[in-house]
Amino acid sequence: MVRPRAEHGSLRLSRVEKKRLLAALLLSLLAHLGAWGGYEAGKKSGLWEKLHWPDHKKLSVTPPKPVAQNAEPTIFIDVSQAATEAPKNAKYYSDKNSRAANPDDEKDSSQPKLNGHQRDIPKTEDTPKPAKTKPAATQKPIEAKPEQTKAAQALNPGALQPGKPAEIETPEQNPAPEPRPRTVREALAQQSKQLPGLQLQQDGGVRRRALSSSLDAMATPFGAYDRAIIEAISQRWYDLLDRQQFAQNRTGKVTVYFHLNPDGSVTEMKINETTVGDLFAYLCRDAIEQAAPFGPWPSDMRRLVGANFREIAFTFYYIAD
Repeated sequence: MVRPRAEHGSLRLSRVEKKRLLAALLLSLLAHLGAWGGYEAGKKSGLWEKLHWPDHKKLSVTPPKPVAQNAEPTIFIDVSQAATEAPKNAKYYSDKNSRAANPDDEKDSSQPKLNGHQRDIPKTEDTPKPAKTKPAATQKPIEAKPEQTKAAQALNPGALQPGKPAEIETPEQNPAPEPRPRTVREALAQQSKQLPGLQLQQDGGVRRRALSSSLDAMATPFGAYDRAIIEAISQRWYDLLDRQQFAQNRTGKVTVYFHLNPDGSVTEMKINETTVGDLFAYLCRDAIEQAAPFGPWPSDMRRLVGANFREIAFTFYYIAD
């Protein structure tokens, strides 16, 4: 008995299948070419711009508004009257908290009224520039007269050595003024004193009453350290001005940028802006260089900064006397 031979399928396409595949490819190519040609034609004719598409904002889900966070203030202010509570939104920072106040409450605005004579430096009271320091005159020892020597020996025998004149202590008539701080440590010791400057002039008024006007300021871990830096740099600046005997009728400002490193050193210094000329600008730069290095950062500052340096923009104001 003979069995029929099994037929095996072939992977080759038949002529009919090849014609169908070729027709599908041609239709696909024509469709793509037609779509691309229509897009280019509409683009050149401006058709797509005239069409009004549905507003995508209405089709999408609007995310919730982020919660507003209070930005850290970046402008230092010298606080003379500390407050127990910190303000909610402070434009300035310091080593102590301060609340905006005025001696009267005639107006209620966002800022207190200050009757100063300058509009650049935020300061609530006039503080004179420190007086020039002069070296104390050395006094020669006063030789005791013979009768004074005999009287002293009678009261305290053996107190005076024979053959040497006795020195009588006399109080100083002109005590030497307190030296200006040259380091952050010296400036911290004298922080009870106010930084020199003129009161700010601005219109306004707040309901909170106090004997003297004040601004909103927030105490931060940077406050005490930065105040000491400002004190050391400004004192050095005054020293250089007095030594060079510059005219005090120049007005303008100089902004010096630098990196303040954790060990207190200063790098990457450059003059960003000057309106008083190069000579006065270089004087400001020298004041920072000669006052540095400052003290190492406190531990709180290291944790908050979280970087290897702080970017500082120190502005000097030349105000005519």
